[in-house]
Amino acid sequence: MKNKTVVLTVKDHSVSGEEFQLIENSECGFLETTPQPSKEKLPEYYESEDYISHTDARRNVFEKVYHIVRSISLKKKLGLINTYLLREPQHKNSEEKKLLDIGCGTGDFLQTALENNWLVTGIEPNEQAREIANKKTNNSVFETKQLLKFETSSFDVITLWHVLEHLPNLDDQIAIFKTLLKPNGTLIIAVPNYKSYDAKHYKQFWAAYDVPRHLWHFNRDSISRLVSKFDFNVVKTKPMWFDAFYVSLLSEKYKNGKMNPIKGFWIGLLSNIKALRTKEASSLIYIIKNS
Repeated sequence: MKNKTVVLTVKDHSVSGEEFQLIENSECGFLETTPQPSKEKLPEYYESEDYISHTDARRNVFEKVYHIVRSISLKKKLGLINTYLLREPQHKNSEEKKLLDIGCGTGDFLQTALENNWLVTGIEPNEQAREIANKKTNNSVFETKQLLKFETSSFDVITLWHVLEHLPNLDDQIAIFKTLLKPNGTLIIAVPNYKSYDAKHYKQFWAAYDVPRHLWHFNRDSISRLVSKFDFNVVKTKPMWFDAFYVSLLSEKYKNGKMNPIKGFWIGLLSNIKALRTKEASSLIYIIKNS
């Protein structure tokens, strides 16, 4: 492991109970989950009824709150993609807006965009989630292999909402996005930030490490260094304020064996307050422009 440093050992609290090491990548500065499961074995780590993005379940208070927050977030995401698309001169008087959402889950964001005059396409590897998404989007969601079948320069906006950390072969993935995005198009990536206060507070119990489903763990500098290799430019970052509360609640459960909502809420709030000064929110949205 030349030029690589073990930063932390983290347990898979959701499925397997196995331990994984987080190793620093010296080139880009992100952390790598090690060992990474094989392509064949990786789906086994998603086999949990608690993997909330693959279902529309509302079985308990936690899941109900999650869906309420998600409905608010969907409107903010729609506003974000509209804002950056309409800044491009070619779209000021055009109604055609093409969106590709990678890892679209059960399709709620695509459905929201579709209802607001976007031409939508989604990629979702999980069969159960894909079936749900297709019912909401007129069968506009496909398996991962479809990525290699799209025409080049097809999309105005490509989004990955807490997805990049799940994708193997990072360089190959970014290269594909580069090919599919139109010139001056916008790539939007949302990922957890391991430099946030809640990450530092919970350390190995920080729920957003979520090994081994999260193969990579990013900070602000590492995202910029990664995408710059493909002539992308990060033009803005935005915090995802709700994530600090959600992640802290889960982290309390992993650390102490129970959710402890008061403590989790306090750490989430403290993380957001500190992020007002440091810009190191629990999760960050990166708005990235194609050259």
